[in-house]
Amino acid sequence: MSKKLVAYFSASGNTASLAKKLAEAAGADLYEITPAVPYTSADLNWQNKQSRSSIEMNDHSSRPAITGTDANIAAYDTVYLGFPVWWYIAPTIINTFLERYDFSGKKIILFATSGGSGFGKAAQNLQPSAPGAEIIEGRVNPNAKAIEALAAMA
Repeated sequence: MSKKLVAYFSASGNTASLAKKLAEAAGADLYEITPAVPYTSADLNWQNKQSRSSIEMNDHSSRPAITGTDANIAAYDTVYLGFPVWWYIAPTIINTFLERYDFSGKKIILFATSGGSGFGKAAQNLQPSAPGAEIIEGRVNPNAKAIEALAAMA
């Protein structure tokens, strides 16, 4: 049996709630990706081109700082990676997390929350940050049945 981790970034709490349900369903450990500087509601205002999230997402090389270096990725075979979909991709803080650790030989299964879009190019945009890993699109906004299916993807 493989060892599993659910790692997630949640700006408003929606992804955190989903991550906890997935960790329970998958029998996985849970790890929160936390920004060094928490996001405020003003930071998340996608309608403001000068908001923090807009600036980060317009610069694909942006790597917001995160706290913690203790995810112990080497101990896991499968990592479920959750995030809110921003601008049809993962927030750049997810790239920060992936680039902090060695994911070679790992299976990364994406899950996300979204107000209406799918993954877009999230997997494609994350792959360079996790060379040697297999990145798989899981589910966006999974309901209880879909969480079980997602858990079984490991």
